[in-house]
Amino acid sequence: MLKSLIGPVAGLLDKFIEDKDQKNQLAHDIATMAQKHAHESNMAQVDVNKAEAQHRSIFVAGWRPFIGWVCGVALAYHFILYPIVVFILANFPTETFTVDQLPKFDMDSLMTVLLGMLGLGGLRTFEKNKGLTK
Repeated sequence: MLKSLIGPVAGLLDKFIEDKDQKNQLAHDIATMAQKHAHESNMAQVDVNKAEAQHRSIFVAGWRPFIGWVCGVALAYHFILYPIVVFILANFPTETFTVDQLPKFDMDSLMTVLLGMLGLGGLRTFEKNKGLTK
């Protein structure tokens, strides 16, 4: 992405600076500044994430575990509890409660969030095993 932003600037250098070495040096300096700024921005976000994770309040530090628990409970309901209840209602029918009254939800959306969380967790484990993070 940086190259797509820096390319037009380098094209402008061709119009105003005739010395090829000076033009290349300026293009390199611009690219270096852009990369340094992007790196500083990313590191600032990492610091914010660290502060959030260390916070004692559940509303700040608890959003990741909360999403994990919600996904786990929904997955357990969908694949364990729901089939058991359907089996019981099919074998012991009642007039007051039917299978159609059981709650259902969009499993595609749940799986998108769950697989994203598992992917991030796997990446974090990989980083820890390689000694890249503490």
